[in-house]
Amino acid sequence: MSGKVYVLATFNNTLLTIADASGNTVAWGSAGSSGFKGARRATPYAATVAMEAVARKAMAKGITEVEVFVKGPGSGRDSALRALKAVGLKMTLIADVTPIPHNGARPKKRRRV
Repeated sequence: MSGKVYVLATFNNTLLTIADASGNTVAWGSAGSSGFKGARRATPYAATVAMEAVARKAMAKGITEVEVFVKGPGSGRDSALRALKAVGLKMTLIADVTPIPHNGARPKKRRRV
């Protein structure tokens, strides 16, 4: 059975959702729900642990091959894909769907640290 994996990698967390072919959510999770708190949520290792847990849930429900849609600038992007491959799901498509402005609304004021 085929499905779709949505990876939202923010600077603070990595959110993962696996849906079936018709778009119904089969399994979901995040680095925060996998037990990581604070700054450790933003690490690639946290994204790996979260993806392994979510992929195992989806495989138990019959998902065998997936299309992957990655969004966001976070550090969990690549490690989530590696974990997906390590678990044994076959990836048929990897697409970056990060929204890029084409000079639309004015951006927020620059961050000063």
